[in-house]
Amino acid sequence: MAPEAAPLRVLMILESGYPVRGGGGAESQLRTLACELRRRGQRVTIVTPRVANAPQARVERVEGIPVVRLPSPRVRGLARLVLWCRFIAFLQRRGRRYHAWHAHIAHWLAAIACAMGDRLDRPVLVKVSGWWELERGVLAPDAGLLARKARDALRGACWTQAISRRIAAELARHDFPAARVVALPNAVDTRRFMHARREASDEAPLQAIFVGRLVAEKGLSTLFEAIAAAFGNSRQLQLRVVGNGPLEAALRAQAAALGIADAVEFLGHREDIDALLAGADLGLLPSTIEGLSNTLLECMASGLPVVASRISGSEDLVVPGRNGWLFEAGDAGALAACLREAAALPRAGLRALGAQARADVSAHAGLDVVVERLLALYRGAPAHDVAAAPSTSRS
Repeated sequence: MAPEAAPLRVLMILESGYPVRGGGGAESQLRTLACELRRRGQRVTIVTPRVANAPQARVERVEGIPVVRLPSPRVRGLARLVLWCRFIAFLQRRGRRYHAWHAHIAHWLAAIACAMGDRLDRPVLVKVSGWWELERGVLAPDAGLLARKARDALRGACWTQAISRRIAAELARHDFPAARVVALPNAVDTRRFMHARREASDEAPLQAIFVGRLVAEKGLSTLFEAIAAAFGNSRQLQLRVVGNGPLEAALRAQAAALGIADAVEFLGHREDIDALLAGADLGLLPSTIEGLSNTLLECMASGLPVVASRISGSEDLVVPGRNGWLFEAGDAGALAACLREAAALPRAGLRALGAQARADVSAHAGLDVVVERLLALYRGAPAHDVAAAPSTSRS
C-alpha cells in the first residue's frame, strides 16, 4: 500500500474581508474549500485585509481555520500602499511555511503573490472568479500603467483557474499562457443539499426561488416583467426572493405596478438556504453577468431544474431539455416562454429534470471533484495533467 501523502499547508489569499455576513461568491467559495481541506487533514491559513464590514481581530480562528487580517489606515490612497507593504512583509516572513498559495480574486494581492511566489520559490494558483476582474479590475482593457504591471505579474502564476469556458476564453484573449490555465469550476458541497424534496400536486402554484443580492446585474426587473407577461394575475407561479440589497424598494414598487405583488415574497437575508431550496420546484437565475454563480450550483445540488440566462457559468451547466432552460440575458419575452414551459410540466417532469441537474452538478462541480483537482495542483501537477471536470452532456 502506498504511504498516505503528508498534509499540505495552504495559504488562501482573499482581497476582501473574511468572514462577511452575506458575503459574495469569492468569500463563500473560500469558506467551502477551506473547511473541506481542513476536514481532510490539510492545514489552511487565510490572509485578508482588515475591512470595516468584517471582524477586526488581527489574528483569530474561524471554524478552526487561522485568519490573519492585515490592517491599513482608512486614508484614501495611503490604505492600499500600506496594505501592499504589509502583505509583502507577511509573505517574506511566513510565505515559505506553505506548500502552495491560492489567491481567490485576480487583483492586486494576487499579483503581489505571483511576484513574491517567484522570488520565494512558492507555487501560486490564481482564481479568476468573475467578470469584475476582467472588466473593472487590473485585467480591465482600460487599466492604467500600474494595473498593467499587475497583469504581467498575474500571467506568471503557476496556474490560473478559469471557473467557466467564457473566462478561459477571456484569459486567452489577455495572453495568459494556455499551458497554465486550468478549467476548474466553483465547488458545491452536495451533502449540504440533501433535504427531502417538496411534493406538490400538479394543480398547486409553481414554487420558484431566487437567491442573491438585489442589485441591477441580478436581472430581477426582467424576471418580474416575465412573470407578469407569462401569468398575469393568475398566480400560477409564486416567487420567493431571498436576499437584500439597494433595489428592494424599487423592486417592491415594480411588482405592485405589474400586478404581481401577491405572487412575490421578499424574505431578506437568510441562513437556511438549503431548507428554502428544498421547498421550491424551480430555481431562477436571470443575471446579466456572473462568473459561475454559487446560487446556480446550490439550486442544482438541491435537485431543482433552473431557468437561467445564457451567461458565463450557467451556459456550462444548464442544458435545455435535460436539466433546465436557458434564455438570452435581459430578454423578458424569452424568459416568460421558459416560465410557461416550466409551469406546464407535471411535477414529476420537473422532479426528473431536477434529479438530472443534481447528477450533472455533482459530476462537474461537486466538492470532492474540485478538491481532488486542487490538491493535485497544490502538489505541483501541471495544469494539463489535472483532468478536466466532465462536461455536461448535450445528448
